[in-house]
Amino acid sequence: MRLLDTSIKIGEMELKNRLVMPPMAISKADSQGRITEQTLDYYNEKSSGGFIGLIITEHSYISREGKAGKGQLSIAEDSDIQGLKRIVSIVHQNGSKIMAQINHAGGAASYDITGLEQISASPVKLPEGSMTASKNSGSSPPREMNTADIEKVKQDFTSAALRAKAAGYDGVEIHSAHGYLLNQFYSPLTNKRTDIYNGYTITGRIRLHLEIIRSIRKAVGRDYPVALRLGACDYMTGGTTLEDSVLAAREFEKAGIDLLDISGGFCGYIHPSSRKQGYFGELSKAVKENVSVPVILTGGVNDAENAESLLEQGKADLIGVGRAILKDSGWAKACCAADQEILLTK
Repeated sequence: MRLLDTSIKIGEMELKNRLVMPPMAISKADSQGRITEQTLDYYNEKSSGGFIGLIITEHSYISREGKAGKGQLSIAEDSDIQGLKRIVSIVHQNGSKIMAQINHAGGAASYDITGLEQISASPVKLPEGSMTASKNSGSSPPREMNTADIEKVKQDFTSAALRAKAAGYDGVEIHSAHGYLLNQFYSPLTNKRTDIYNGYTITGRIRLHLEIIRSIRKAVGRDYPVALRLGACDYMTGGTTLEDSVLAAREFEKAGIDLLDISGGFCGYIHPSSRKQGYFGELSKAVKENVSVPVILTGGVNDAENAESLLEQGKADLIGVGRAILKDSGWAKACCAADQEILLTK
């Protein structure tokens, strides 16, 4: 049997295989961030047959000022719970587990979308060439968050996690990648603070992460799976490095994280100098070697043979397949069918 087809536990949650559909922004929610029939149809189509072990839903905003774009799903209000339950119900009926990704856009938010000022770790524009910078290329720098802003963000993340649990999600994933708010605190490119959340030490840059993780863990309980998607390298001069992320990952595990989902930082979900399948593998392998919790690797994987090879090489414990599944909803089924055919011919 392939490693890809073996079960794995994330905290108290058991997945039937190592295949993950990572969060992908589909912009199918209504203007208030509520689910639509298009939203439900999308998750029904992708989870049909239950061939995917874990589905992580698109990044959902935890507060209005943290909304990243039109059509983004909301988990900011208790009134969102009923709609989210419908997504969970469909995915469960189809046979897959599901986690909610929760996010605040920070300086990547836009006044045109939120009607509110941008806030971030520091009053610094997002770095040129980053995925999120293009959204606000002509805007002023965000306002530096004060103590009250930070406390509100911590509470908003915690409340969003509780809503995910109330909606029946099997777990929740904190988004700290791709240039959004927590990535803005984590990266020295955008964190120029000199207080306890300072940008010149790894301790300062992950302090908000740790406070959010501990707050969520206390609220949802010890047995509810909590994951974190980490932008493990900016691939930009002066940005976050692999060494930073190894140190950060150890602290995240100590604080209560059950699963680490490795991706890029301000470079987004694309490696700037590699197109090979599993191009963030150097990052995920180093993190995996330094923590005991499972690690997800996503990045350009589009066939089962390479997914299996990455697992065999110890690059990760689970493999995220995004664009291939987005393009072809039957990809996971075909992957499983191909494996069965191989077994029958042996």
